[in-house]
Amino acid sequence: MSILVNNQLRLVVQGITGNEGLFHTQQMLYYQTNIVAGVSPGKGGDWVLDGKVPVFDTVKNAVEVTDANASVIFVPAKYTADAIFEAVDADLDLVVCITEGVPTMDMMRVKEYIRTKKTRLVGPNCPGILVPGEAKVGIIPGNIAIPGNIGVVSRSGTLTYEVLYSLKKANRGVSTCLGIGGDPIKGMNFVDALELFEADARTDAVIMIGEIGGNDEELAAEFISRQMTKPVAAFIAGASAPAGKRMGHAGAIIEGKSGSAAEKVAVLKSVGVKIADHPEQFALII
Repeated sequence: MSILVNNQLRLVVQGITGNEGLFHTQQMLYYQTNIVAGVSPGKGGDWVLDGKVPVFDTVKNAVEVTDANASVIFVPAKYTADAIFEAVDADLDLVVCITEGVPTMDMMRVKEYIRTKKTRLVGPNCPGILVPGEAKVGIIPGNIAIPGNIGVVSRSGTLTYEVLYSLKKANRGVSTCLGIGGDPIKGMNFVDALELFEADARTDAVIMIGEIGGNDEELAAEFISRQMTKPVAAFIAGASAPAGKRMGHAGAIIEGKSGSAAEKVAVLKSVGVKIADHPEQFALII
């Protein structure tokens, strides 16, 4: 069992004929992910990767022919909102958006549109989802994690990789790794992920990787205090970041008196979350 992705996955890759889309489609196929179709307007009828994956002009056509139930998006930022709208209109259960630099106003329109839809959106500006030994949707390297009982949810792609590899070196396995992305306006947040991990029989503990900016971690702390029965450990990046300066992700900025690493750490500690001083410490404290 895992969250969001399982052996019923039938994945369509939006933007499959671009350099990034094609490269990562190949990597996902190497990991035995069930990719049933690709989408690239104007390229319908083609096949890619030596005839392994058919290409369609629209997501709707791909779903009608292949019964796809999820998509991963590798299209340029200015087209990303339309790609998400198209996937949602095709009634997909899950959409994972890897694209970085999506305009905030575009994402505000997307958030309003999907509010009443059944589709779960992960991202944008995220590394995707990895279920070790089963499937990967996105760009998380498959060789840095092993199957196990620890759930991982993160705003940071690079820190995610560090944590997964440090757990692997300690022979600690992961049930599902979910990268939610670092943009201020995005799909799933920490609370959404924690709720799924709490209900997942395969997950016994959760690692949360946060960073400065926004209030996602504070909202997660409130949820943990009310509903989480499983232990949670966290790392907050950006302890030395100056106020008012964006650090990496669009959402990693301290504005006013909120969003600092110290504030987030204090709130999480107050509800019993164990705090790691560095990513490699998780294998010892979780």
